[in-house]
Amino acid sequence: MQNVNSGTTTYNAVAYVRVSKEDIAAGQVKKAESNSISNQKKLISDFVKDKQEINIVSVRTDDGYTGTNYDRPAFQLMLDDIRAGRINCVIVKDLSRFGREYIDAGKYIDRLFPYYGVRLIAINDNIDTITKDMSDELGITIRNLFNDNYCRDISIKTRSSLKVKRKNGEFTGAFVAYGYRRSDKEHNNLMIDEYPASVVQDIFKWKLAGMSQDGIARKLNEQGILSPLEYKRSLGMNYKSGFKVKEKAVWTAIAVRRILTNELYVGTLIQGIRTTPNHKVKTVKVNDKEDWCILENNHEPIVSQKTFNLVQRLLALDTRTSPNKDVVFSLCGLVVCGDCGNPMVRKVTTAKGKKYSYYVCSRNKDRSGCSSHRIKTDDLETAVLRILQNHIRVVVEMRKCLDFIEKLPFRQINLRKAEERLLKIEEEISRYRKLKITLYEDMKEGIVTKEDYVDISVQYEQRIKDAEQAAEQIHKEIDTLMGNSTDEQRWMKDFIQYKNLTQLTRIAAVELIEKIHVFENKKIVVEFLHAQDFEKLMHHLSEYKKAEIIEKEAI
Repeated sequence: MQNVNSGTTTYNAVAYVRVSKEDIAAGQVKKAESNSISNQKKLISDFVKDKQEINIVSVRTDDGYTGTNYDRPAFQLMLDDIRAGRINCVIVKDLSRFGREYIDAGKYIDRLFPYYGVRLIAINDNIDTITKDMSDELGITIRNLFNDNYCRDISIKTRSSLKVKRKNGEFTGAFVAYGYRRSDKEHNNLMIDEYPASVVQDIFKWKLAGMSQDGIARKLNEQGILSPLEYKRSLGMNYKSGFKVKEKAVWTAIAVRRILTNELYVGTLIQGIRTTPNHKVKTVKVNDKEDWCILENNHEPIVSQKTFNLVQRLLALDTRTSPNKDVVFSLCGLVVCGDCGNPMVRKVTTAKGKKYSYYVCSRNKDRSGCSSHRIKTDDLETAVLRILQNHIRVVVEMRKCLDFIEKLPFRQINLRKAEERLLKIEEEISRYRKLKITLYEDMKEGIVTKEDYVDISVQYEQRIKDAEQAAEQIHKEIDTLMGNSTDEQRWMKDFIQYKNLTQLTRIAAVELIEKIHVFENKKIVVEFLHAQDFEKLMHHLSEYKKAEIIEKEAI
């Protein structure tokens, strides 16, 4: 822009300012203050006061953007102004404000700016491209290299710091998951946010009650409960999500499922799932699972581990829902063909205006497949309920037997005797191990020959082995006597809580049943969860009954 009368050039300039989180990394407080937006603007304003040929026509500000990222909004607007001919001068505090990546910075300074006739001024670096010579170019290159190296150093330190924090159980993400908030005292520690946490608990409760993800999302929207995105925004957070499809973000089945599958709600913190190769490459990649930082019992849970595990099983089984998509069929995913082992699917037919539902083998598609194994849904559910009720009654009786055994006086006597025998055997094992050590020392000192050492050592080893086998047998005997005193019987509570079950529910079926086998002759076999624990306890009770008979005969 040439002034005709004076022959001088007038520059329409943009003041470009930038700060990023990297500016306060490693506790550089004073430097961060000097790099603040206001200080940069003042520095540039003071610089142009006596520069009559320079007019500041715009100020472009990027707040919170790293120097390695040139997709900054204000930076791109500045480039648009340059290409449109609106400005022909760029003023920055120093080259590090322009950018810290050596190659890309050089691309703009050495190619783009000269092409459009743009003057660059970096005040603190004493750089002005209208007066530069070869040494100036070298200085710019060196400074760009320095800035690039600085950014790499900061990146390494930041990554290392984040890794340490993750291992210490500190939350390093930008936004905390729905249901939690940052601690007021320890910023990187998670605390329960009561209101959204109660919503999370409701979501898990409704899922256990048989609702689908669509049904849960619909119910939340009908109740006017803010979605996670809108809730964060209501707190003043500048939170964005790629899942938003409407002007106001609402609950969706996807959002509900993300909550139902998030281990954070049982107190497990999982971080370091995604990363970028380095500070220059911004492409996000997923790390191998062994490189994830997983800490269990890291913070207060919102739901129990049992509830979470049960919901995961529900999600794996819930392949079909009712037509209104609000509830899931009670036996969905549990019924298999007893002859071919393939899943049985639920069908609905209409006859004389009335709907009938039934299950058929999924292989019953052509003549080469399996037979239909057709069974009415009502008949199947009635039979499964009866079988389940009978099994629950057996478990309840087993519990009563264990409680009765616990109170028998001779049980305590037998238990004490077994423990005394075990103690003697353990003393014997210890004695022979000490003898082996002494024997080795005697061999070293020449008291016994090497041949005698080998022979006697073999004898000691055999006696130790026999004693260990005897100890193992006594341990089994003690386990039988203490059948209900260990954590092994916790599974019984799952069945006993349904002792008054009168109607087959989705939650009861999923919590207690592994599979339901339907055979061609309408025979139904229910495979229960904890079947091995059940059989083991039955064996314990049988063995104890034998021991009781022997004890009474001895008396």
